[in-house]
Amino acid sequence: MKNTIATLVLLAGLASCKEGVKSEEFDAADATVTEAVPEAKAFMAPDADKNVQPGNAIAAAYPSQKIIRNADLRFETGDMDATTKTIQDAVKKYGAQLQHDTEGKDDYSINRTLTVRIPAQKFDAFINDISKGVAYFERKEISSQDVTEQYVDTEARIKAKKVLEARYLELISKAKKVSEILEIERELSSIREEIEAKEGQLRYMQNRVALSTINIEFFKRTEAGASTTVSYGDKIGNALKSGFNLLSSLFLGVLYIWPLILIFVIAFILFRKKFRKKIQR
Repeated sequence: MKNTIATLVLLAGLASCKEGVKSEEFDAADATVTEAVPEAKAFMAPDADKNVQPGNAIAAAYPSQKIIRNADLRFETGDMDATTKTIQDAVKKYGAQLQHDTEGKDDYSINRTLTVRIPAQKFDAFINDISKGVAYFERKEISSQDVTEQYVDTEARIKAKKVLEARYLELISKAKKVSEILEIERELSSIREEIEAKEGQLRYMQNRVALSTINIEFFKRTEAGASTTVSYGDKIGNALKSGFNLLSSLFLGVLYIWPLILIFVIAFILFRKKFRKKIQR
């Protein structure tokens, strides 16, 4: 049965050649099918993408690089509301998306963290706008990841898989036996799953390339944390407080293990009495 399918694959490939189909995608698919025929393995579609290489011809179709850019910023501000407004205005100005907005507070500062998705071509302008008035950055990390090769390779594999899908659709129309039709349908299902997975990867890369991610964290020191020096009297008070807390913790710990202490005391008393009797003898 597989020999029959292999023959059909070969005939379909020859028919397509006669019709003048000479695209690179069909050439890749034909090579895959031709290699499979001598071994009577017509259903080698899942491994077809192994034979696909981007190559200079395909890469030439993408003269511009596919770059994923991200930024992570942290700085101190004297006015939380004014800084928030500056960022929100920049978000509207450059058509960005505000994904997360988190506020927090501790003993020394209040802080806010914003995550923004910005069109890649406006990445630098956005950062320049929100950096105005910032004395210095405690953290400023800007990263660029070149995914051009991965992007081109994924797209080429999708095209090759779609060519194989078309081949199998042509075969299914020529198949005579139910068993052959079922075999082809199984292979079509596998190929379509791979196409969907690759298309998902491609969409993810397209989104990351089109929209850069910027994490912005800014904070303002509170009165408790504004002064970095602590007076000697405060140090004494803190030490006394810490000592009292430690004593309280030890006392509570003893209460938790009082049965063990009681057993130890009784055992010690009995051992002492027995030892004294031995000495007296």
